[in-house]
Amino acid sequence: MQPAAVDSSSPEADLARRLGLFDITMIVMGGIIGSGIFINPYVVARQVPSTILILAAWAFGGLIALAGAFIYAELSSQASTSGGQYVYLRDAFHPALAFVYGWALLLVTQSGGMAAVAVTFAKYVCAPGQMEANDTVAALLATIVLIALTIINCLGVRAGSTTQNLFMILKLIAIAALVGFGLTVTGAPASAIATPTVVASGGSTSSSPGIWNSLTAFGAALIPVQFAYGGWQTSCFVAGEVREPRKNLPRGLVLGVLGVIAVYLSVNFVCVHALGAQGLGETRTPASAVMRLALGENGARIIAVGIALSTAGFLSQSMLTAPRVYFAMAEDGLFFARLAKLNRARVPAFAIALQGTLAVVITLSGRYEQILNYVISVDVIFFALTAATVFVFRQRAKANPSLLKASPARTPGHPFTTLFFIIACAGVAFSTLYRYPHNSLIGLGIMLTGFPAYLFWRSQKTPNVEHPTPNIE
Repeated sequence: MQPAAVDSSSPEADLARRLGLFDITMIVMGGIIGSGIFINPYVVARQVPSTILILAAWAFGGLIALAGAFIYAELSSQASTSGGQYVYLRDAFHPALAFVYGWALLLVTQSGGMAAVAVTFAKYVCAPGQMEANDTVAALLATIVLIALTIINCLGVRAGSTTQNLFMILKLIAIAALVGFGLTVTGAPASAIATPTVVASGGSTSSSPGIWNSLTAFGAALIPVQFAYGGWQTSCFVAGEVREPRKNLPRGLVLGVLGVIAVYLSVNFVCVHALGAQGLGETRTPASAVMRLALGENGARIIAVGIALSTAGFLSQSMLTAPRVYFAMAEDGLFFARLAKLNRARVPAFAIALQGTLAVVITLSGRYEQILNYVISVDVIFFALTAATVFVFRQRAKANPSLLKASPARTPGHPFTTLFFIIACAGVAFSTLYRYPHNSLIGLGIMLTGFPAYLFWRSQKTPNVEHPTPNIE
């Protein structure tokens, strides 16, 4: 195998490098913080109805995300082309695996997630005015916001990133209000917030749970936690549009994830403080419940606006980043050629339009919740595989030091921290398969359809002499 350099020359020189460290940090945080943190504390508390275990699950999830951020920081410090995980998987293993990743991103993880978040946005937009958000109204509003963000991002990377930055700042203000007002709420009775010894398992509790039940319950709690922490990796998709990417991307990754860990622990502490561990597990809308306790119905309306802004910000970030993967696939001759074309604003407008169109189609079909159920099992597999590329690239660098870029970021504690991340991803994948075998297998099945699709595109591919992909015998 003669791998292409991770930072090979490409038409990416035509992409506008207009994103700085602040933009990347906001993109990292915006890709993580959506509506999950306002709702998922309830899901976690149902699995582990214990104050300590609730906070431990969110802290442990933060450590996994931080370990992943360090790994991606090292990878991004050696690459300056757009595509992120697609590029790392392609150059470390095989273009087929990279294609399957991009295929799953388009059909499952990104488009389905965006459709679900867009509908969530619509429902919270209606909430402050006490308007009934039926499925038709929600789908219409969701479609409008998806189309608007598609158009904005086609106007240029600066327009897209400015929109994303604005939404990110507004959502941080909303979260600060939740934490600030939540701390004013008189804490739940001691009996409610005392750490019980029960651990949920399959909807039942026991005063003396077995070790296996405790571990599987904690593993189940990590599923929504990991879903809420997911998204930091998408900042690498726009590497081709970042100024000094080998410096700004690694720094933005670490700063962004650290910021999100602080935000998530603060929100969960406030929820437990105000509602109690058991009360939190019985409250499907914990953020609204906390603000209602603090400010009455006006508080619930305020946080509804905050959640709407947060979801819109997540959609803005997704529309900015994910299309760069399809752009990279098309550049390699493995997808529609038009997706590799740049418009006058020097952005891949056709790729952006494809992402927006598919998200709208899924939204109008009403299948977004079902597709969303398939996300985690697929996502964590590619997280683990991408982390494994660190071993591949380091081994190659030992054999050929010229492949190692000047002063790359290094993953602290490698190989132990890298193995920790891979094992943690494997644990979440096992927990997902164990708890939700049907959804997991469907997700994996959709992912595997990428292999015949790759063979089709490979057979249609005309050799790109100017910018070849790795030649693999």
